[in-house]
Amino acid sequence: MAEEKFTRCPGCRAIFRVTSQQLSMRGGQVRCGHCHTVFDGVAALLSLAPRPRDERNEPEFDEATLGPPTVTLRNAHALEPAPPPDEAAPDGRAEPSVAAALADAETRDSADAEADYAARFSWQEKPARRWLPGWVYAIAAPLLILLLAGQAMFHFRDWIAAHWPRTQPALVKLCAAAGCEVRPLQEINGLSIEASDLQADPAHKGLLILSATIRNRMPYTLGYPYLELTLSDIQKQTQQDIVVVRRAFAPKEYVSGAADIDSGLPPNAELNVKLFIDASATTQAGYQVYLFYP
Repeated sequence: MAEEKFTRCPGCRAIFRVTSQQLSMRGGQVRCGHCHTVFDGVAALLSLAPRPRDERNEPEFDEATLGPPTVTLRNAHALEPAPPPDEAAPDGRAEPSVAAALADAETRDSADAEADYAARFSWQEKPARRWLPGWVYAIAAPLLILLLAGQAMFHFRDWIAAHWPRTQPALVKLCAAAGCEVRPLQEINGLSIEASDLQADPAHKGLLILSATIRNRMPYTLGYPYLELTLSDIQKQTQQDIVVVRRAFAPKEYVSGAADIDSGLPPNAELNVKLFIDASATTQAGYQVYLFYP
């Protein structure tokens, strides 16, 4: 077995394991495969044997505590004999080193692998973004704005007609063409019952007369609400009110024939309601009146 020696590159300070046969080639001139520095491998030989210790000044450590010396070694094939200065290729170019050839081979292999990956998975790549000409955006932007305005007008047509009554005729014509309707707003919080009274009809036994005043407190027209009447009685056992009759009246049942139900209740207006209710089959001790929209 050839004796192992160690030499150090003066350029990158890398340590290589070499043999006498390798150093005998080219007169000991070698090239570092790491930084490509040409140096005298014989002159750069070094010993990795541990230096003797001065037992007088150093503490006692056994080999188990210190362990073997640790160095970073490069493979022997990383060192190459350096070509002589006058040696050149037939065409006048310098002969490439083995390390350069290996590096070129690795570069080609990496390029081939990337090309193969791109060919196999090209479907994952995002296609290049294509921009439309400027005149397309110049035409499309106003059209989209008009379309958005039309959708907003269609959705809020009742609100627009209530707050800007002058627009109602135009909205009615547009809705006639689009197949929609313009109706008064339905805001139950804008309505109130100012007064109500429930009395028995003295001329007809079992007949009740409900009188109520509905007021629109808003500055714009509101739709006529439904009116709910609840008759209650006191239960003898629990002394609690129980519902006897509950009935809802549509606007056409309590609005007089002269009023236009579709036009709604005008702003700040009042409506007097008078209803006749047949309660001959029940007994009642109280009543409640509510307004609601279905």
